[in-house]
Amino acid sequence: MRVYLDNAATTPVDKEVLKEMYQVMETQYGNPSSIHAHGREARTIIEKARKTVSGLLHASPAEFFFTSGGTEADNMAIRCGIVDHQIKHAITSRIEHHAVVHTLEALEKSGLIKLSFVNVDCNGNVDMQHLEELLKTNERSFVSLMHANNELGTLTNIEVVGTICEQYNAIFHCDTVQTMGHYPHDLSKLKVHFLVCAAHKLHGPKGVGFLYINHNIKIKPLIFGGAQERNMRGGTENVYGIVGLAKALEMAYEHMEEHQHYIQGLKTYMKAQLEANVPGIAFNGETDADKSLYTVLNVSFPEMEMAEMLLFSLDIAGISASGGSACSSGTDIGSHVLNGIKANPNRPAVRFSFSKYNTKEEIDYAVEKIKEICLVKA
Repeated sequence: MRVYLDNAATTPVDKEVLKEMYQVMETQYGNPSSIHAHGREARTIIEKARKTVSGLLHASPAEFFFTSGGTEADNMAIRCGIVDHQIKHAITSRIEHHAVVHTLEALEKSGLIKLSFVNVDCNGNVDMQHLEELLKTNERSFVSLMHANNELGTLTNIEVVGTICEQYNAIFHCDTVQTMGHYPHDLSKLKVHFLVCAAHKLHGPKGVGFLYINHNIKIKPLIFGGAQERNMRGGTENVYGIVGLAKALEMAYEHMEEHQHYIQGLKTYMKAQLEANVPGIAFNGETDADKSLYTVLNVSFPEMEMAEMLLFSLDIAGISASGGSACSSGTDIGSHVLNGIKANPNRPAVRFSFSKYNTKEEIDYAVEKIKEICLVKA
């Protein structure tokens, strides 16, 4: 049996999404920037997709810009939001995605900003009091905090963050790559300036995403070279990808409650089975349903010989997952997220992440193989 438990990295493309994309591929090949009939048809398809996305998120179509994915969207929001508004201070956490942390560190290295890191606890929860202190004691700031941590699954209350940012006139960028399509986002109420999506995290195609830019904030393009995306992103649009993104998001919203219940059940079941079958097992990040992303379970394994072979052994057993550990010395790289929460560097960690396509039988198989591997390596 082969079991795919790495859905936080990427998800299988839904067959209905593929069908929608194939239909466009076969019949619509015009350049959406062309003024002839073929081009106009392609343009209509893009704008229909934009309207679908904006309707689901309760915002204006004019506030959405299609990108190559979450990383580009994060870069565009951070770089342009900071430079165009002459922001000199930014706040993030040490457990953000590298698309955020590395971009902010590059801006700090270039001398454009001072970068502050808000405290997080041992489960990855943001210290809201410290966030307010940082905002209070610095000039106008750019705040970048993700909705759900991609390694731990810990959720951040972005409604509270948005309210705090508004109080101090800060610009708020939120990486919602892991939660888009898994939780509802009502942008008519959420106090956020930038929000991002990557289609491949919600059973859409790779290489396409979007950046939401609140109408109250204006930025210049990150990529020049054409008038596409209303002069905000040069380059011919990925028409098929955009169609796939919109279809995937539409389906995610249509079945959201059903999928939440089903996938949370798999996560809860796997956690219980691991606790019952693997002595010394623990978990990184929050695991309660109201505090944790239901698609992610980060497992902290007992100290073992050949810990670095754990992922390889899982792969040999037919189980695909992601892993890492906190660094144990200054020369180790390790997981910056686990380092950020000061996880035990001697305990290997594996992130198992679930989707609507996983089954209880797959979880049983995975737990049995994990039990065997741990007995061998203990």
